[in-house]
Amino acid sequence: MTQLSEWSKDQLTERLDELKEQYKNAVQQNLNLNMARGKPCPEQVELSMGMLDVLDSSSSMVSENGVDLRNYGQLDGIPEAKRFFANLLDVGEEEVIVGGNSSLTLMHDAVTRALFDGVKGSEKPWADYDKIKFLAPSPGYDRHFAICERYNIEMIIIDMKEDGPDMDQVEELVKQDETIKGIWCVPKYSNPNGTTYSDEVVDRLASMETKATDFRIFWDDAYTIHHLGTEPVSLKNILKSAKAAGNEDRPYIFASTSKVTFPGAGIATLAASEGNVDDVRSKMAAQTIGYDKINQMRHVRFFTEVTSLEEHMKKHARIIKPKFDLVYETFREQLGDKEIATWSEPEGGYFISLDTAKGTAKKIVQMAKDAGVTLTGAGATFPYGKDPNDQNIRIAPTYPSMEELATALQVLCICIELVTIEKKML
Repeated sequence: MTQLSEWSKDQLTERLDELKEQYKNAVQQNLNLNMARGKPCPEQVELSMGMLDVLDSSSSMVSENGVDLRNYGQLDGIPEAKRFFANLLDVGEEEVIVGGNSSLTLMHDAVTRALFDGVKGSEKPWADYDKIKFLAPSPGYDRHFAICERYNIEMIIIDMKEDGPDMDQVEELVKQDETIKGIWCVPKYSNPNGTTYSDEVVDRLASMETKATDFRIFWDDAYTIHHLGTEPVSLKNILKSAKAAGNEDRPYIFASTSKVTFPGAGIATLAASEGNVDDVRSKMAAQTIGYDKINQMRHVRFFTEVTSLEEHMKKHARIIKPKFDLVYETFREQLGDKEIATWSEPEGGYFISLDTAKGTAKKIVQMAKDAGVTLTGAGATFPYGKDPNDQNIRIAPTYPSMEELATALQVLCICIELVTIEKKML
């Protein structure tokens, strides 16, 4: 198949008629397929069912420091859970707070605390400024953007490059504007394009000059162990880089087991400098007496050591990697030679970033929805839901079965080609 740009008007018209017929047939199938969110499939959550059996009425319900898991106490997490995350993130146990089931909750709380109280080193609460701003590498994670939008924090789009955010843009902005208080980062297998930040990007983020003395990096390391390739991709340790640069309070690191064990019933962490941890812990005391210690112990007894966690993640990869491969194969076969779309092929994570022709993504997503295939909304990967080029679509292939995914991809490819040809013929 040659590029569409080389087709004659008659060829385009003939192909458009074929595609309209294919689309009509797809609509008549009354499909109900959903790829809107990055959810683990039933086979993945089944991997953790043994966790429900590691504690029973005869189990010891006392942590190693003598705290009764069944009662109040231990605000920042039991020692065993802190050690689990410290080993996972390569930080000190004293640099870890273990929260509830959601890292998104910890991120949201970190922002709201900063608004009301400031952060360690703040001259005043962030809400006391007329306006504060966050840098938003894009395409990025819609739930990060939703936090900012909820609290009227202005977002500035930063272009994403192959090795992370455009650091020339970042450095130029933060050195001249004290109202820029933070940056959202998904540094490994990023959502949605699968990028892993280079060592240079990590070091520049850690060491750059910022006019705001209380600037924070919100480092959402959600996919740190979600490998798909044969060899895990490495990511430089942001906290160690920040310490080396004399900016140890700059990063807040977030992670969870939400897509490792049970989404909605995992455990989450905030890791940071000891000073930051002390500051956060003192403010958390007004919010909670402590999170679910039984669930924390359930996790650490299920994952008895780092190697067992690694083997667990390999099982996840064996389930979902064929789905990612199916996306790539379908896109290459249906779209590749026509040069009407490009897509990422990440080595890990949960998403694929698809770029269509400019000005087509919204219509493609809507047509797919009308045919029974629900995708993440066009524009969701940019602040305020507005993709300036209307071309990025986040593909979340993990939840559907292989058969459902194959059908959904066929419908999507029909929509992409149909909309692209229509736009070309205008």
